[in-house]
Amino acid sequence: MARILVAEDEPQTAQLIEFKLKQQKFDVTVVGDGEQALKMIGISKPDLVLLDGMMPVMGGFDVLRRMKADPATASIPVIMLTAKSREKDIVTGLEMGASDYMVKPFSPGELVARIRKVLGLSEDESKK
Repeated sequence: MARILVAEDEPQTAQLIEFKLKQQKFDVTVVGDGEQALKMIGISKPDLVLLDGMMPVMGGFDVLRRMKADPATASIPVIMLTAKSREKDIVTGLEMGASDYMVKPFSPGELVARIRKVLGLSEDESKK
């Protein structure tokens, strides 16, 4: 079962993502800011990080930058999930090392499909 860290400061969005991912049998941990995200990434070494771009304490782009600069976390795939929808933001996220980039509002089904793709899982494999 893949372990996913969700860094999302909006409680309703975090609950929706957590529900949808747990429904798909992913092991999910949710944190509400970038500082907590970095701490949990260091502790739990998740299989994937779902990262909001705009959070209190430390934004998602800063978390991504620090993750990719640290050899211990650089290889962990990151999907940015953010309201930052300008082409410049998307390109920046991808160039910084994000595996994928989704703009809010988002489709939960599409999010699950993108997570499976980044992790290299078929639908059957993610439900084991």
